[in-house]
Amino acid sequence: MIHTDFFRTREDNVNLYKTYSDLGVKIKQEQTGAEYDEAIDVENSGYTYIETDIPVEDIEISDAEALAIIMGGEYNESN
Repeated sequence: MIHTDFFRTREDNVNLYKTYSDLGVKIKQEQTGAEYDEAIDVENSGYTYIETDIPVEDIEISDAEALAIIMGGEYNESN
């Protein structure tokens, strides 16, 4: 089942929400066809997701890399 939960509020007071599958499979954004392990979107983005049959891979990333992804920037290891 697809779940969407409050994730956090950015410094500019924009609320972020995390969408994921509780079945351990990737989700697919219906508007773009992009597939994600989990998606972080701004409040009221209008994006909708469906579950795929593709298992989520266990990949670990650093907190800094995750923050860069969430904030829409690029991760640079030298920072």
